[in-house]
Amino acid sequence: MHKFFLFFITAMVMVSVSGCKSSKKKGNTEGFESSEKFQKSLQEQLILVEDGGTVEIPAGKYLLKKSLSLEGKKHVTLKGAGAQQSFLSFYGQTDGAEGISVTNCSNITVEGFTIQDAKGDNLKLKDCDTVTIRNMNSTWTTGADTSNGNYGYYPVECKNVLIENCEVSYCADAGIYIGQSTNVTVRHCYAHNNVAGIEIENCINSDIYKNRSENNSGGILIFDLPKLFQANGRNAKVWDNDCITNNFQNFGKPASIVAMIPPGSGMIIMATDSVDVFNNRITDNKTIGVAAVSYYMTGKQLNDTTYGPYCTSIFIHDNIFVRKFSIPDLSTDLGKLLAATFKGPLDIFVDGTADPKLRDKDGQLPEGKKICIRNNGDVKFGNLNGWKTHGREDIMKYKDNDMTKFDCAYTGINGNGLKPSDAK
Repeated sequence: MHKFFLFFITAMVMVSVSGCKSSKKKGNTEGFESSEKFQKSLQEQLILVEDGGTVEIPAGKYLLKKSLSLEGKKHVTLKGAGAQQSFLSFYGQTDGAEGISVTNCSNITVEGFTIQDAKGDNLKLKDCDTVTIRNMNSTWTTGADTSNGNYGYYPVECKNVLIENCEVSYCADAGIYIGQSTNVTVRHCYAHNNVAGIEIENCINSDIYKNRSENNSGGILIFDLPKLFQANGRNAKVWDNDCITNNFQNFGKPASIVAMIPPGSGMIIMATDSVDVFNNRITDNKTIGVAAVSYYMTGKQLNDTTYGPYCTSIFIHDNIFVRKFSIPDLSTDLGKLLAATFKGPLDIFVDGTADPKLRDKDGQLPEGKKICIRNNGDVKFGNLNGWKTHGREDIMKYKDNDMTKFDCAYTGINGNGLKPSDAK
């Protein structure tokens, strides 16, 4: 089965990547002031700010050629006059990769400005404890282009992360990407025209709620990947989000994980443990509403013996699915597969793989490890039963639409600890 999935999905990746080409357009620097004095002054403030201090970005449009950095600070705020008042552009950046890099800090707040067109990621935070990013805008004014930076907001290897009331667009990977972090909240954000809108990767204890992920290739991703510092991502609650018309072209970088996302994907859960997906509105995503799949769907070789490539303890329930499309995106082999095997797009899709150490002779997982699906209305469902598939000829033989095998429920997936009834 594994060899089959690798063979089959590799073709999908190649087709997906072939659609990533785009004509690079010039970024928007109209009205921006390029000033070495301003750049030097702002960086000096970030170096000299005392713990507990604030560095202010005044209203205006500023074109910067070098990365800004903040390191080893505590209780510091980097604050603009508002996302529509203070603008930092790194278009044509000549020094550094990120727009702003924050490392080894605690109790850091970044708020109230627009950051755009960095050579790499617009805002990266690493090894930080207690991070708040709010009322921000992050974008690439060059539009959809593979050479754009990967991430708009990129906390990685952090603890206690809050991202709220932020907008992000035109990232060549994920707009809001939180990786290998613990205790994560993403709320009231708007992600659009990215490859992936919101991605939670190898994180432990996450709440993702009241966001709007619209017109990306994939709306919300909950992934666990191999060979990373923090393994076994788990315990995520995903509720009250709007995943709408995520049918945008996939302009991800070739060979990246997100390059395999079929345009038209509302939400994808991959190789993750303990995810509760409920009360979301999954609307007009033309390929898949919600998918729960193994790592083998990426088509990439797996050489991490400590990694678990399967989904376990997933609960998809009480969501609203609306879809006007009758044909999935056919630019990828997965879209073609759905069209051929299930006669069109699916609201809920599982690849039907299961850990051979846990499954029984019928491919079923024990209680507490299953994928559970309940109360989602009259949905179109598909299962590839990949646990017993050995070649292309087996697809039609073993695929089914039987959702009764997934009629179960979970309690105790607590995410970052917030009760949905208390969510603001």
